[in-house]
Amino acid sequence: MSSPLARYDAAAHAAANQVIAAYSTSFGLACRLLGRRHRQHVRNVYAMVRVADEIADGVTQQAGLDPAAQRRALDAYEQATHAAMRAGYSSDLVLHAFARTAQTAGITPELTTPFFASMRTDLADDGAACFDEAAHAAYVYGSAEVVGLMCLRIFVRGQALDEERRGRLERGARALGAAFQNINFLRDLADDTTRLGRSYLAASGRLTAREHARWMARIRADLDLAAAAVPLLPADARTAVRSAHALFTALADRLEHVGVEELYRRRVRVPNPRKLALTAGAALRTATELGR
Repeated sequence: MSSPLARYDAAAHAAANQVIAAYSTSFGLACRLLGRRHRQHVRNVYAMVRVADEIADGVTQQAGLDPAAQRRALDAYEQATHAAMRAGYSSDLVLHAFARTAQTAGITPELTTPFFASMRTDLADDGAACFDEAAHAAYVYGSAEVVGLMCLRIFVRGQALDEERRGRLERGARALGAAFQNINFLRDLADDTTRLGRSYLAASGRLTAREHARWMARIRADLDLAAAAVPLLPADARTAVRSAHALFTALADRLEHVGVEELYRRRVRVPNPRKLALTAGAALRTATELGR
């Protein structure tokens, strides 16, 4: 018979999985490409991140909270997250699941504090948020790069890595997170501008064709850096990471050939058949790499 803690852990994992299922079918499918020992841990990280992101992206506002109350809600969630990480327990099932993963993988406030700082930036009440280069770099580090580093700690837990390999893996994880975030900024240009009043890619508030080209060049460089690190990952993490990399590369291809004004009108996507083909290609490449 399982212990009370084991039953509670199982309930917490189920809650994290439900959050993922409610918000991202594609992410749920991608997790299945991970080795069994990684899947639930990655879901637990993304469930916590998703809840925090929803606090900052309008759920609290639509629930009727004023800006000050919204900030208090995010502050309370951060405090509850860090308390759960210290204790290895929370009465909040999603935070309990994340805390169990954090303790297993060595995820510390060094990574979660910058994440919440970026979420707090999204709750600024000084009108439309326009990000200059420094603000953009800080935001992307906290909102995306540290999430890549959390996943990396899951993948390499228990492994003895030399400094050179760890450094390459960390640079790759950060680059992949940054590429994903900047691609999402381009893809969500219309919603970010119209609904949320944010301009992540243009300090002036409106992206130009020249800025669009500059961001695409940066995205390509980050994708290349990330791709070089994939073969250094444990074998049971490579297909999932490679598949995500391929999907976002395909998105980048489409975003590069869409005019800026069109990006302000519609959200670019990759068709499902193409996603399946990219996933199959990623699995084949990993299998070939491993000599299967």
